[in-house]
Amino acid sequence: MGFRDFLGNEGTVRHLREGLAAGRLPHALILTGPRGVGKYTLAVMLAQAANCLDPRESDGLPDLCGVCSSCRRIGEAADLDARVAEAVAAREEMRDADKRDTRILIQTHPDVLVIPPDPPQLLIKIGQVRFLMREIYRLPAEARRSMFIFTSAAFMKEAANSLLKVLEEPPAHASIFLLAENSGELLPTIRSRAGIFRLGAIPLDQLECLLAERRPELKPAERTLIARLAEGAVGRALGFDLAAWLASRSDALVLLRNSIGEGDYSSLFRVTESYRAGAEGQEKTEALLRAAASLLEDLLLLKGGSPALVRNVDLQKELASMASAVSFDWIEAAARGLRGVESGLRRNLLRSLALDSFAAQLSS
Repeated sequence: MGFRDFLGNEGTVRHLREGLAAGRLPHALILTGPRGVGKYTLAVMLAQAANCLDPRESDGLPDLCGVCSSCRRIGEAADLDARVAEAVAAREEMRDADKRDTRILIQTHPDVLVIPPDPPQLLIKIGQVRFLMREIYRLPAEARRSMFIFTSAAFMKEAANSLLKVLEEPPAHASIFLLAENSGELLPTIRSRAGIFRLGAIPLDQLECLLAERRPELKPAERTLIARLAEGAVGRALGFDLAAWLASRSDALVLLRNSIGEGDYSSLFRVTESYRAGAEGQEKTEALLRAAASLLEDLLLLKGGSPALVRNVDLQKELASMASAVSFDWIEAAARGLRGVESGLRRNLLRSLALDSFAAQLSS
């Protein structure tokens, strides 16, 4: 795989490759853009290209061979979810005393460190930044340039302040990548010390063509729906689980119909009763809340006279009917209610009770 296989954002990718060619890759880069747009994939590819043992060129700029030992080892970190799951499983096998002090880090190459949010809080923690601080000032053991990739901008305050110290006196042989859906999530003092590169969504028609090529099992209407729900993000589109989304959205519709007064409480209670405790229940609830937020955004677009931007295009007629029955104030209250449910779940509030309360409060 080379840079020609990276879809979209040609200008941003070219600019970064020009920096590699000139030896002027910034010591700190913020890659920002929607979830699934390719921020992590691009960071891994840049780490490979910077340290490829058999460097290539394409379009007159540096590229990676993808087959040398350096490219292969760095590329082993590309499946981030699998590597994190392995690290979490390894931590669970430790003694309790060791487990408390062990942070999740991914390192498939001695000079490339990937730092994901540490579960269960899913935050970048001080222990992870301290590990970086110990490693970053060491000269690379094998690579030409050390790379450190933070896969999230969700830093604990102390961790963000500690990272700032590194950015104030960066070593010449290392680069730090900070991946963020919105650069505003990072401290202004961090943003001011890093180059910001934005990755945008690719056009819907281009994404539908890609889905037709990569996921031929999908029907045209399904490709259209996925392209819109993925919001132009290639990674999200290619990995989109449509069946799971439709199941979550069906439950979200029950929730919203009851909130508007168009449903019946027996159907609501049957749905919410299935949202139980445990990790599986948490994942299911999070998917429900994402689906509900998507539907509320579409209602807002329809109320605002922008039907062409609706994402749940297969429900447009029903959503238009719902939009006519609610006000902007109701949509705003519903969005606040969803945030309240999220907050309650973080405090271990019973999930079914939180969802029932959400619907009841909006319908009163």
